[in-house]
Amino acid sequence: DCGFVLINQKGIDPLSLDILAKHNIFALRRAKRRNMERLQLCCGGVAQNSVDDLSPAVLGRAGLVHEHVLGENKYTFVEECKTPRSVTILIKGPSGHVLQQIQDAVRDGLRAVKNAVEDKALVPGAGAFQVACRQHLLRPAFLRTVRGKAQMGIKAFAEALLVIPKTIATNGGYDPMDVLVALEDEVQDGHVAGIDLNTGDVLDPAQEGIWDNYRVLRQQLHSCSVIATNLLHVDEVMRAGRASLKGPNPGEEQ
Repeated sequence: DCGFVLINQKGIDPLSLDILAKHNIFALRRAKRRNMERLQLCCGGVAQNSVDDLSPAVLGRAGLVHEHVLGENKYTFVEECKTPRSVTILIKGPSGHVLQQIQDAVRDGLRAVKNAVEDKALVPGAGAFQVACRQHLLRPAFLRTVRGKAQMGIKAFAEALLVIPKTIATNGGYDPMDVLVALEDEVQDGHVAGIDLNTGDVLDPAQEGIWDNYRVLRQQLHSCSVIATNLLHVDEVMRAGRASLKGPNPGEEQ
């Protein structure tokens, strides 16, 4: 009781459509190239340029193919595939702005899952990493290993990490200083501590399932130091430029 579906990237003339319909072959024309590539991933078929190489081995398989009208647009759904490696997420919303917001949220979620699978690692979120990293950098045993101005840079970098937990607390409507004090107390006791936006208290992000991507935090730490260094270089260049534009003081020989 299986039927055949023919999907063509180009056009199909009316006579051919009529012949296909008489033989109970569902034909679709002018399919987009990216959709043709996705169909091969979800159905397992192989695109053909001619009928000479047709064989059962190049056919894809799906349990259900049907058309459905949504608003003013007509869509063709290919469902019940055995081992799909490509899927389509249908997003509906009352306005274009809502659709864009949902699309961004779905894309961010999928990318977060992709990053976690590729990294094979996760980092506790809710500001726990930044607070713990600050405590680690400000350990006296570690600071004694650094001499000179670099020690001041490490201290400034450690304090700058608190911007993220402060922002999380502020967005949740809580006093950032009270939240930071509670977080630091928990971290000093050897606990992993993050911010609970529901209550403003401290929680264990691992137990609550709050995680950050490893590569996101790695890129964050790398980018912030590079950007800060570039800004300092710009200041030096501007300072040197002002010095060169200053004329000699009265009474000085040129």
